[in-house]
Amino acid sequence: MGHTGRQIRSTIRAGKGGGGKTAEGELELSLATVEAPDPGPDDVVVRVEASPINPSDLGLLFGPADMTRARAGGTPDAPVVTAPVPAEMMRSVAARLDQSLPVGNEGAGVVVAAGSSDAAQALVGRTVGLIGGSMYSEYRTLNARQCLPLPEGTKPAEGASCFVNPLTALGMVETMRMEGHKALVHTAAASNLGQMLVRLCMADGVDLVNVVRKPEQADLLRGLGAKHVVNSSAPSFMEDLIAALTTTGATLAFDATGGGRLASQILTAMEAALSAGSGFDRYGSSTHKQVYIYGGLDRSPTELTRSYGMAWGVGGWLLTPFLQKVGFEAGQKLRDRVAAEIETTFASRYTKTVSLAEALSLEAIRVYGRQATGEKVLIDPSR
Repeated sequence: MGHTGRQIRSTIRAGKGGGGKTAEGELELSLATVEAPDPGPDDVVVRVEASPINPSDLGLLFGPADMTRARAGGTPDAPVVTAPVPAEMMRSVAARLDQSLPVGNEGAGVVVAAGSSDAAQALVGRTVGLIGGSMYSEYRTLNARQCLPLPEGTKPAEGASCFVNPLTALGMVETMRMEGHKALVHTAAASNLGQMLVRLCMADGVDLVNVVRKPEQADLLRGLGAKHVVNSSAPSFMEDLIAALTTTGATLAFDATGGGRLASQILTAMEAALSAGSGFDRYGSSTHKQVYIYGGLDRSPTELTRSYGMAWGVGGWLLTPFLQKVGFEAGQKLRDRVAAEIETTFASRYTKTVSLAEALSLEAIRVYGRQATGEKVLIDPSR
């Protein structure tokens, strides 16, 4: 059968040090020509026509390389980008050294070939959303269960982000319910995911406190109908946050920044909201307060100043472990909801679409590498 196409690859190579010292490494981004395996009985081959560049993709694409020192090489059709990896970061990537790794968590496209099973054959010619890695590729072979059939007439670009952000938003709300909380706090709230979460919480009647960094981001969310928006750069941030938490009773937060003092500030504000009018207790409120860090927009250390009693927790949260915890059947119900609401609640918007080669231009890397709110980039491998 044979479906050959190009694919973005990321490789980190060790440098050569002297005197027992660790040297700088080097990241190389390039295009490789690969053949998608023929489908097994339960597999399909998809011509990928849209794949978003998510923050979670950048960790594999760039690793800890210093992209401010990136250099362009190769040709316009076969670009090669190199960038140094600081010596002190090489230990963190020891497990991936000298491996040419494909990139891209999710995407969408058209099924062009399928195995013999009824489930696989039913997808031939359908536009589907995809999850499973290696999506910055012209063709992708994967199990039919990793595909989400999209409603008739849905374009690949509309379904490209139908897994990571939508299921993360749904996972946050489900985690809230599973752990006995009644409202949510979300940081970096003006992102594509944040806007999606606003629409979801409005639809489901869940109170949501949105934390942004700029006045225009607050205006954007209020324009979507968000009731509780606070600006972390405002002098009145803590007072505004405590007021929003007092109103909503939110005791669960999802933090996309990771570093700095924000997680600690949220816990402090939660404690202040809970303790108001309840009298003094040297151990603080007995209500558990939880912050889950699910991103790393701020790479500095996470600073915790303990001023929120003893009933609190800070931990990590990722989509895949959540889906494994709830099981396939519950996860499928969430996926079905995403498919049904892909053009409304879970719609994504992109500011630029690039080809595989264009994605490896220094100009494009500068845009999507800074992870700026409102600048989401889509790769179309079929261009």
